[in-house]
Amino acid sequence: MMTIHTESTQFERDSQRQRKVILRTRGHAHGAITRLVSPGDVGELIKPFVFLDHFEADAANAPKFGFHPHSGIATLTLIMSGQAFYKETTGREGIIDTGGVEWMRASSGVWHTGGLYGKERGKGFQLWVAMPPEFELAEPHSQYLDASAFEAVGPARIIMGEYEGHKSIVAAPAGMTYLDVRLKAGERWRFVPPKEHDVAWIAVAEGEVSATEHITSGELAVFDESEDEIHFEANSDTRFVLGSAIKHPYDLITGFYSVHTNAAALSQGESNITQIGRRLHAQGVFEQTR
Repeated sequence: MMTIHTESTQFERDSQRQRKVILRTRGHAHGAITRLVSPGDVGELIKPFVFLDHFEADAANAPKFGFHPHSGIATLTLIMSGQAFYKETTGREGIIDTGGVEWMRASSGVWHTGGLYGKERGKGFQLWVAMPPEFELAEPHSQYLDASAFEAVGPARIIMGEYEGHKSIVAAPAGMTYLDVRLKAGERWRFVPPKEHDVAWIAVAEGEVSATEHITSGELAVFDESEDEIHFEANSDTRFVLGSAIKHPYDLITGFYSVHTNAAALSQGESNITQIGRRLHAQGVFEQTR
């Protein structure tokens, strides 16, 4: 059962049996963006979660990303503060407000662009998720969702997947959960993984939280593979994202913008996005980006 606060003795007793942190990193910063996870490093430990970027910048000074392609994977962008714009080669475009989410399952191939928008300082995470074979070359699918679209269980908003009997409307494959968690200083919370979820990690956006170790703002921590609980205590007001999943059983076969389960699928995905790119160039779409 999930609780925000329990009696100290029971919480401390249970904490001695919880999962341990096996890796901590602050990633590699490139201006406003910090790459915390890549397929060739942490992604191998926590797949299907294969990339994670944290971003924070004033919209006026933030990098603008021109049209670029993806295949095989899905991207999930969580806007914690500020606004972001998006535009896809599927014809969709618009603005995502604070608390909103972009889910774009590239699968057989999509080009898109985006960046921070408006006057408020923007902050959030972009996650790449590896798809199982039945989705890696499927038709692309995307959702753009306001903050009101997401349920919360205690301190955790369910951004993707299921938790404690509640399910996100993000159309992600089964077997993965992604939570946006806020705790006040001194609050405690017990995360009980969904059945068979043996991968778990957190990335702290604000404050400091303890989970056998103190994990501070800007850090990503990976927990050992098991289905055991994880116990958190906030050392200050804190906000973090938590990923939990059944480990992706496939190899990560990577291209520059693509991740697939085998070389043939990668070849097909990259061929598809090359064809889309040629069509866009002929149509002058690249000159129409913000």
